Amino acid sequence: MSIKPDWWIRARAREGMIDPFVEHLQRDGVISYGLSSFGYDLRAAPEWRIFVNAFNTVVDPKAFDELSLVHAEGDVCIIPPNSFVLTRSVEYLRIPDDVMVVALGKSSYARCGVVANVTPLEPGWEGNVTLELSNTTPLPAKVYANEGIVQLLFFQGERPEVTYRDRKGKYQGQRGVTLPRM
Repeated sequence: MSIKPDWWIRARAREGMIDPFVEHLQRDGVISYGLSSFGYDLRAAPEWRIFVNAFNTVVDPKAFDELSLVHAEGDVCIIPPNSFVLTRSVEYLRIPDDVMVVALGKSSYARCGVVANVTPLEPGWEGNVTLELSNTTPLPAKVYANEGIVQLLFFQGERPEVTYRDRKGKYQGQRGVTLPRM
């Protein structure tokens, strides 16, 4: 299994793996996004689900209560201290059956205490990527829509016996910010 370079990512994107696809890294006045040497930097959409403790709700992945979230839209989001926000990628991805994708946080945010967590994108998965952004600082943190938020790394191997699509994974085809499902 090897990491895939820019020319491979570009060819797969033209086949529909990433939509919309930005051919070159954009970075003038923005946190960079688009195609890089060995990855692709996704953009955050202007949809935000901000975690707050207004109703003493317990966060439970088996019985998620939306009272713990404030819904917001806009070009920026302020993440409260020691809290986190959910957003989604602008891009819709269709992962090939022999590819595994790992997402890593952008260093510009990491250096400000904002940590990105995205589970691996499995072979055969497709959808908007739900992004979890944690503010680890005691101060409010600002994140920007339509700018880079995480970098994707693509690894190609043998096709597994069963892909995410084959087993009808619960997050297959997700659009928008997707909350925990059982």
